[in-house]
Amino acid sequence: MIRIHHKELTAERWRALSFYEQMAHIGSEVSRAINWRRKNTESCRLAAERALELLDLTLETSVGSPARLKELARLREVLADDFFFANEYGSRDELWKSYFDAFAYAARNPLAQG
Repeated sequence: MIRIHHKELTAERWRALSFYEQMAHIGSEVSRAINWRRKNTESCRLAAERALELLDLTLETSVGSPARLKELARLREVLADDFFFANEYGSRDELWKSYFDAFAYAARNPLAQG
């Protein structure tokens, strides 16, 4: 069963955020999933679902280059593999944090976006 977690988030509102802000929000949900991974599997699953939902919105609203779309699609595949399947790609929590921290930094620092 697919749940909609961000019921009030429209594509227009999501599109109004910069790409870096979108990725930082996705990273926040991934961070929550990581934090819950060994404590509460249901909370981990819900946070991972929210991350994928936001990533899907980013894919749907992205008018970026084919390279960006390819990376986002691959990111979705690897996230789903890590949190819902056998982690065949060998993802590690430290790598997720490092990947998404760069977007959080860029979202807070306009000079980093240029």
